[in-house]
Amino acid sequence: MTPSGTTHWPVEIRLKRAEKVLELLFEDGARFRLPAEYLRVESPSAEVQGHGPGQKTLIAGRAEVGITAVEPVGNYAVRLVFDDLHDTGIYSWSYLYELGREQGERWQRYLAALAAAGLAREAKR
Repeated sequence: MTPSGTTHWPVEIRLKRAEKVLELLFEDGARFRLPAEYLRVESPSAEVQGHGPGQKTLIAGRAEVGITAVEPVGNYAVRLVFDDLHDTGIYSWSYLYELGREQGERWQRYLAALAAAGLAREAKR
């Protein structure tokens, strides 16, 4: 672990705009394909996560969201810019690794929360 708290380092980050996916390869061989929608609804920003435990905001209607830019933040993170204008989340290497490792369970919790709230992944037209 480094002083920044990073234990997992990416060796490749590739934005697939047409597929709306961020591909990551880490030094330990872990490879993740993280959809833009998943990254958007799990944004580490205060807007999504709140300012304390239990304050997470359920984000609906982002099935078609894309990523327009991946901007480096020091040597420990990236800022993702989404086409819905959300750009305040700083995704550390450790958080991206966690999102990849926990993708299945986090996604299922998200879908269940949407259903319980009567919300949809698709934007209302």
